[in-house]
Amino acid sequence: MGIYEELEWRGLIKDVSDPSIKEKLNAGGMTFYIGTDPTGDSLHIGHFSSFLICKRLKDAGHTPILLVGGGTGLIGDPKPDAERPIISYEEVEHNFKCLKEQAIKLFGFEVVNNYDWLKEINMIEFLRDYGKYFNVNVMLQKDIVKRRLDTGITYTEFTYMILQALDFWYLNKTKGVTLQVAGQDQWGNITAGIDLIRKKEGIEAYAFTMPLLTKADGTKFGKTNGKAIWLDINKTSAYEMYQFFINSEDSKVIDYLKFLTFLSKEEIEELEEKNNEHPEYREAHKALAKEVITFIHGENAYNEAVRISECLFSGKVNELNAKQIEISFQDFNAFELKEDTNIIDVLVLIGAAKSKSEARQFLSGGGVYINGESQKDFGFMVTKQNAIEQVYTVIRRGKKNYYLIKHE
Repeated sequence: MGIYEELEWRGLIKDVSDPSIKEKLNAGGMTFYIGTDPTGDSLHIGHFSSFLICKRLKDAGHTPILLVGGGTGLIGDPKPDAERPIISYEEVEHNFKCLKEQAIKLFGFEVVNNYDWLKEINMIEFLRDYGKYFNVNVMLQKDIVKRRLDTGITYTEFTYMILQALDFWYLNKTKGVTLQVAGQDQWGNITAGIDLIRKKEGIEAYAFTMPLLTKADGTKFGKTNGKAIWLDINKTSAYEMYQFFINSEDSKVIDYLKFLTFLSKEEIEELEEKNNEHPEYREAHKALAKEVITFIHGENAYNEAVRISECLFSGKVNELNAKQIEISFQDFNAFELKEDTNIIDVLVLIGAAKSKSEARQFLSGGGVYINGESQKDFGFMVTKQNAIEQVYTVIRRGKKNYYLIKHE
């Protein structure tokens, strides 16, 4: 099947500006762009879904350009419920450099910054050369504006549409861009760009949007909706990413495979069948985690994530090093222990037992594990010397209750 049919099968096409896009995408040879504003210093998994389309289109013979909006990032596109906080020039510049480096490393595409041309436009030029092409009545009907009318929208946010449209026009003039790709929430801004190019240049440009990557409850992936899954390994470890995909909802895992991997239709359909028959095996989830993590961080990072997960699942904590312990338990508040302490006292101190008598009950019943080893000795001392790399002691009480001790 052609690239259009593949994108359609994967559920990656939501809106199209013209029916001829199907033929144009299948034919190849278009120069297109996709953009994001530098509101953070790393891309997240929501971006990854969108930017993978660039690679799919490139493999089909098109030329991608990634736009990181150093100019529009200083303004902020309208959120559904509130105005975005203004961020400093310095932060935007820092974020742009980080995102550019990350995007080039992951995808190898050309990256441009709209600050380079937006900064050259003065107020008179903005109103005379661009603003006159925008009908306020039409702008008010765009969903991105309409959804904010009840709560109020500032003029700055209102003009964001013009800036994004200007980007499309500028890239059409300077780089021959005839197609814009974006998430479905950008449809109003995209069509404004198509209209601007038609009015100023008398030629047709094209666009299509993709559905946003969402969880089962309908919320999208991003830093404003819960904990973000960052592509920067220093912000989200490969182990965290592995756990996220392994524990993703059964009802969404096939969609994620279509959105986030290059597995073929036949491979995904086989995994879908396995997931329907034996969801407890998590084969689709494991394939998803492997494909995404290997693409972003490489095979070694994926293998380490699997090893950490297997050690924790089997209780073999003693096979992990201190760094892996930090990764595994980074959401835990480590209890700092300054001196050698009896295990009974430790269990009470860290909240694993309500009293010393209860601590003794847990020990005698074989329900306490120190660094993966069962411990029943009432006289056992928790010391720096028997800690993992003399830094961490991991205590497990029962099957799932973990506690982390850091030795000073």
